[in-house]
Amino acid sequence: MTDTLKAALWMIGAILSFSAMAIAGRAVSFELDTFEIMMYRSFVGVIIVITVATLAGTLPQITRDRLGLHLFRNMAHFAGQNLWFYAITVIPLAQVFALEFTSPIWVLVLSPLILGERLTPMRALAALLGFIGILIVARPGVGTVNFGLVAAAMSAIGFAFSIMLTKRLTRTATITCILFYLTTMQAVFGILCAGYDLDIALPSAQSLPWLILIGCAGLLAHYCLTTALSIAPATVVVPIDFVRLPTIAVVAMLLYGEPLDIYVFLGAALIFGGNYLNIWRETRR
Repeated sequence: MTDTLKAALWMIGAILSFSAMAIAGRAVSFELDTFEIMMYRSFVGVIIVITVATLAGTLPQITRDRLGLHLFRNMAHFAGQNLWFYAITVIPLAQVFALEFTSPIWVLVLSPLILGERLTPMRALAALLGFIGILIVARPGVGTVNFGLVAAAMSAIGFAFSIMLTKRLTRTATITCILFYLTTMQAVFGILCAGYDLDIALPSAQSLPWLILIGCAGLLAHYCLTTALSIAPATVVVPIDFVRLPTIAVVAMLLYGEPLDIYVFLGAALIFGGNYLNIWRETRR
């Protein structure tokens, strides 16, 4: 089996996991708010991470080094994920996924500030294509504000900060350490935000399986994506990842009756073009 085929199989797992998380998030949104969803998702994640780390013998890798960086990384991810869960309940899933793909574009724009990387002309062109794609997907009208679209776009910025800070953490921290603080810190954030009014809803018997699916799918999706990137070049993996968009569009049409919007696909194509152009250029260099 070739490396490309192996990466494609891992990416199928990532696509299915991301899609399952979106469907499960929409299913429990009628009963729980986004903070409660994140809290319960993090509880599931803590159990999984500690269990796997114990079995693998990697618990000693969890240290207290760079706690401040872990904190800022998880604040960015927590904010982005909450906005994402809100967006999937108020706008079509295809629009959410299309705008989520702008995270690499935001990384290009913000990396000179966070990572000290240079904004080259090719990176600037990639970012410009991405922003044009955002405008086509969102199609903002004069005097109208769609808060679902704003939430989806802002979630991509939160994910971008999370990506950049994770990159800094990987220079000194292990995957076990990063995932441990990701789940535990966000569990604390969830408790604080969900319990600010002293009223945290308990999941019903109907929503509990969906919450477990969200927790498992979230970790599995990122594991599959990371594994695929470790096997094959990003120029191979990224085009496969963009299959998520038509996949979720068809799923949303079948489950929720959401129409297939040509502008979403056109804008997503430009976003993809900007991402792929930058990756191709960096690989050649």
